[in-house]
Amino acid sequence: VLSLCCEACKKVIFHVPSELEADMLVGRVDLKECLQSAEFINSSDGNFKVLEDGSVYTTSALSLSSEKKTFTILLKDVQEQVQKKIHVSLVEEEKKTPKTRHARDTVLKRTKRRWGPIPSVMIENSLGPFPLQIQQVQSDTAQNYTIFYSATGPGIDQDPKGLFYIERETGNIFATRAVDREQYPSFQIICFATTPDGYSPEVPLVHTIRIEDDNDNAPYFTQDPFEFCVPENSRPGVVVGKVIAEDRDEPYTLHTTLKYRIVSQTPPVTPAFSLHGDTGVISVLLPQLDRELVPSYTLLVEVRDMAGQPFGLCTTGTVVIKLEDTNDNAPSFKQLQYETRVEENRVNVEILRVSVVDLDEPASPGSRAVYEIIRGNDDQAFEITTDKNTNEGILCVVKGLDYETAKQRVLVIGVNNEAPYLLAPHSQQLSQSTSSVTVHVLDVDEGPVFKPCLLRLDVKECEDIGTAIGRYVAEDPETGNSQGIRYRIPPGQCNWLNIDDKSGEVRTVRVLDRDIGEMRRGQCNITVLAIDRNGKTGTGTIQVCIVPGNKNFPRIMQTDYIMCRDRKPICLTAQDGDEAPYSAPFVYRITDRNLASMWKLTPHDDNSWYLSPKGDIPYGIYEIPVSVIDNGGKIGENTVRVNLCDCVTPTECDGRTRQLSGGNVTLGLWAILAMILGSLLLLLILITICGCCGAGVMHRQVTDDCANHNLIISNTEAPGEEVMDHNIIPLQNTCDQGGYGVKTGEQQTFEMVKGRGHTLESVKGGGHQILGSVKEGGGQPMMDTCRYSYSEWHNFTHPRLGEKVHLCRQDEEQKHSEDYLLSYNYEGKGSLAGSVGCCSDQHEEEALDFLDQLEPKFRTLAETCIKR
Repeated sequence: VLSLCCEACKKVIFHVPSELEADMLVGRVDLKECLQSAEFINSSDGNFKVLEDGSVYTTSALSLSSEKKTFTILLKDVQEQVQKKIHVSLVEEEKKTPKTRHARDTVLKRTKRRWGPIPSVMIENSLGPFPLQIQQVQSDTAQNYTIFYSATGPGIDQDPKGLFYIERETGNIFATRAVDREQYPSFQIICFATTPDGYSPEVPLVHTIRIEDDNDNAPYFTQDPFEFCVPENSRPGVVVGKVIAEDRDEPYTLHTTLKYRIVSQTPPVTPAFSLHGDTGVISVLLPQLDRELVPSYTLLVEVRDMAGQPFGLCTTGTVVIKLEDTNDNAPSFKQLQYETRVEENRVNVEILRVSVVDLDEPASPGSRAVYEIIRGNDDQAFEITTDKNTNEGILCVVKGLDYETAKQRVLVIGVNNEAPYLLAPHSQQLSQSTSSVTVHVLDVDEGPVFKPCLLRLDVKECEDIGTAIGRYVAEDPETGNSQGIRYRIPPGQCNWLNIDDKSGEVRTVRVLDRDIGEMRRGQCNITVLAIDRNGKTGTGTIQVCIVPGNKNFPRIMQTDYIMCRDRKPICLTAQDGDEAPYSAPFVYRITDRNLASMWKLTPHDDNSWYLSPKGDIPYGIYEIPVSVIDNGGKIGENTVRVNLCDCVTPTECDGRTRQLSGGNVTLGLWAILAMILGSLLLLLILITICGCCGAGVMHRQVTDDCANHNLIISNTEAPGEEVMDHNIIPLQNTCDQGGYGVKTGEQQTFEMVKGRGHTLESVKGGGHQILGSVKEGGGQPMMDTCRYSYSEWHNFTHPRLGEKVHLCRQDEEQKHSEDYLLSYNYEGKGSLAGSVGCCSDQHEEEALDFLDQLEPKFRTLAETCIKR
């Protein structure tokens, strides 16, 4: 083995094969070069051991897990307190490829046979005599022997110096004293054989000395005492627990083969438990474990080695087994009958305490009592609870008792436990313990009592004030009558009712309406006091409930509609402020027979009906009387106004009226306005003619001056203002028409016809002077010499205007009214016609110049108008 020392006391490298056998010499380290006075030599790796001469051996077979394995050798000098470390590295040797040989070239190598002694055995605690020879080693070539040994086991940290030595000349190995196997189970001794000159011709011999165990340690329990619990009445075979013992002697020998047994039981009754000899498991043996008889058991158990043989060592221990309580005992009353007394009308008062006996563990669920009233408490006047401290039952009165009703009450009470019953084996079914309690009710002078204590009175809504709705009286419990009892309602309550202080009759003091303030709830509770002759009082409650009535009329929500030419039905919807059953469903009726023949109603749902015309009726505004009947029979009268208009959408209808088929005529706004404007126009013409007649005789030919300044005809472009235009055609004589007139566009503002109907001459009574006369032969125009007076014009126009009005009334299609009232559409901006206002044909700067050029005739007209 190659040993290379690099930097002494720091690092050593050994080249070794990859597989190392046990007790194989790895190499040798020069320890004295590092620390001469080394007293302690140790290896950091347990797979290697280091001898005093520096030899490094393997302790077991191993293979290098990597190419390199390292460990540390620690050297200590205790006296000098010096410590050195040597780092050892094992490097795997390079494998040499063996040369190929032929069979005839095989070389046989002779190896010297080496003696390997079997491990020696030394008896633990041997009695000697000492020194005691253990083994002898010999070498054929060497004569001097030395040894180095090391120990394994718990005492390895202790230095066993002087325990073994070898005779230098004979090779006999001796032990100097007895050895404790528990401290040093074995030793490894390395023997070195050298020649007188110090040469070692042979490899060191490793010899093992095993210390044979002696039964010098008694077994012991790991715990003392052992404590276990098991429920009472457990079945046989139930495991209670396990005891454990140990022995320091050599394992897997008779010295550590243990046996358990129960030595004694306290109390000394029938054995209740069994102990398994090999495992130490304790089980239930007795079929009936009663905690009430024996609450716990104490067992003395023994453990013995040598498989329990009498010569084995033994130890005893204690096992305490407590029995856990189960509810196997029912509680029972100490008395079977109880009696007590209580005054009538007492409430929430304790009247009796009862106690029970329970053999189960106190303060456990199996002993805590739960009381109940089994019979005699149908009215729930009594209540029984448990006192947690004393486990007693507390009987209380929670509702007042009435002596007049029952002078004595008999109760049957029972008791149970909080935990359910667990019956013991082979035991009978438990029965509940009961006891009877007699309660004597004591009579006391008490106040009146209302029967019933709560009286419900239903009042119809909107009943008259002072309506009697019921009677609420109280009785004296002692006499059983109502004599001498007075009634009153304490203040601070809803003031809906009043009660007669003697008879108890209840009347309304207000009109009860569910739509008003506090009555919206529809209910009110009123406390009533009853006072007897002795001043004792009793209270009762009247619950007033307002029953909804049929007080509201159904009405149609919307009554104005526009129906276009498609004549789509109108949906009429009604509402009623009442509640069911006095509201929907509604029934609709048309009350007018004539309109009922033209219109019809069809149901839609409970609240709505459809209104539609029958056939093709004329356009116009119809006011249809419709009655709505609610479910309670109350009738609401409504008028539905329908504008049957010739339109596509309701927005196109401008509100013009149409004549109804019944013959009634309604003049629209524009018709009335046209009549007023016509009258004003005629009045203006008369004033103008009067002014012209005072100037002299008119020429037959009407000149332009006369036409422009004496008689100006103004058109009315409704809606608009009156205008004067110089383009208006003046009055001229016309031979073929026999009359005179002015007409602009499609509207005729004034017309006077000769020989047709009434003329101005006929009014005057045969005169031949007219506004314009017609030449009878040659057609020469002639001017009248006189003007008509205002009265003549008035006599002429008044009957004519009446005739026109009469024709408008007779015309169903209103065609005549269209001749006098025309609507002009809006021309929009940018029209070539421009404005039709006053003096629209003149420029803006010349708009008022004509006022400075008025002729005398117009001045006379102006003066006349001012005078009028």
